[in-house]
Amino acid sequence: MIPHFSRLIELWRIAAYYRLDTLIAKEHLPAKLKPLLKLIVLHPAAWSSKHLNNPLKLKEALEEMGPLAIKMGQLLSTRRDLIPPQVLQQLVMLQDQVKPFSIDVAKARIQDGLKAELDTLFKRFDDKPLAAASIAQVHTAALHDGREVVVKITRPDLKQQLVRDFDILKWLGQQFEFRLEAARALHISEIIANYRQTILNELDLTLEADNTRRMRKYFEGSPMMYVPEVYMDSVDIMVVERIIGVPISDTETFDRLNIDRRVLAENGLKIFFTQVFRDNFFHADMHPGNIFVETLGSKHPRYIALDCAIMGELSKRDQMTVARMLLSVMNGDFLQLIQVVHQADWIPPNTDQDALAREMRRTVGPMISKPMNELDFAGILVQIMDIARRFRLEIPPQLMLLLKTLVHVEGLGTDLYPQLDIWKLAQPILNQWVKDNVSPIKNFKQFRQNLPEFLFTAQQLPTLLIDSLNGLKSQNAWQDKQVRELQTLRTQLEQQQKRSWIFGSLMAILLSIAIVSPWFIATPLIVLACIIASWRVLR
Repeated sequence: MIPHFSRLIELWRIAAYYRLDTLIAKEHLPAKLKPLLKLIVLHPAAWSSKHLNNPLKLKEALEEMGPLAIKMGQLLSTRRDLIPPQVLQQLVMLQDQVKPFSIDVAKARIQDGLKAELDTLFKRFDDKPLAAASIAQVHTAALHDGREVVVKITRPDLKQQLVRDFDILKWLGQQFEFRLEAARALHISEIIANYRQTILNELDLTLEADNTRRMRKYFEGSPMMYVPEVYMDSVDIMVVERIIGVPISDTETFDRLNIDRRVLAENGLKIFFTQVFRDNFFHADMHPGNIFVETLGSKHPRYIALDCAIMGELSKRDQMTVARMLLSVMNGDFLQLIQVVHQADWIPPNTDQDALAREMRRTVGPMISKPMNELDFAGILVQIMDIARRFRLEIPPQLMLLLKTLVHVEGLGTDLYPQLDIWKLAQPILNQWVKDNVSPIKNFKQFRQNLPEFLFTAQQLPTLLIDSLNGLKSQNAWQDKQVRELQTLRTQLEQQQKRSWIFGSLMAILLSIAIVSPWFIATPLIVLACIIASWRVLR
């Protein structure tokens, strides 16, 4: 059954009212999407729509659809290479120019969240929002000691909207998995469930505050990135140090200030790999509204990380797998790449690994031989997903967040400095990380750090051993009982089989005699005696 059917009808009405079918020329659309456009214009709202020529109809439609639709628009806003300029301009506005909610509601939420009057909390509070996005809006203010801050306030009544829309998305994911093998290989339902939890966590600003403090600690004193200080926080409110900078997409400002965009792009890439491999804690929502650059006092300014609500982490095994995969690609060793994927248990048994290596070389090979401005990174990812479908590869859901972040990073890097050599920069970082993690010295240090835990466990060994032996004894007793019961059952079955054979044999003899000697049929007493004799044998 389709969940929230009335909500689907509402989304259909919004798409028709804003005439979203007119955003992209039909000849530029995949054939499978054209029936969807025909469905949009069937709704009565399309017949009298006044938004046919509205230059902001996509932005306004996504705002009306709700926070999940806005999030999807923010994701697409980093793909300048895929989205037409007139559409992209509207998506970029969703990063920080969503329609704000009432200032009275904002003030009431601040006072409820921080348990104090506004005048007690701030020396100055500015009513006009500095920015407004899908989950929250931001106001500028000043503390009583003069420090300039920004106050982030979550939108009211968000959770119910998100849960409803994720129910629909979950249903759609299940339909895709039922019909498409590629969707099953990617574990679409698990990805949607993980993303649902990630977005719902974003509603709790105490989690974002903790993430911000953690990342600030990792990059304390770094010449490449600065993380603002958190002053106050609650579930709905976060008060953070105000920074001065511009979004990473503002290339005109960088050129006007003579900021070296190549150095800026290289530092951004180094920061990303540092987060993934050194810290195992990476920013997973890297649209331009969350990544700023300092604009004061330096030819080589630092990045500024904002909105640390959605962060990613990998297991040690997945970290090593990703590092080895990237190094295999950089070295052009696709047989090694397949071996790494096989060791990660992503390849089903009896797969033709040579054929898979040839397909990966054909698809991924161009990534290491061309500059970024000549690569269709998203197109290559689509081809890789197609290979995963054809060879039945199992891609773990926990890596999809990293894949999403890579799409963001590639999109931002292409805008900033198209000639960026991503592989040349990444290879020494990855080589050093792998070397450090397989180093005997590091493994010994890790063993030494865990030694107290080992010793504590060793003290418990006698108790654990006794418990294990008692458990084994109980298990053996239970197994002995099961064996005896099985043996009894086997004996009964063998006896039953023997009796059935004897009975069948006697009855066959009787029938044969009856056919050969008609006089035998005329002697019922003899027949009855034979049956009784057979019954006694079977007993």
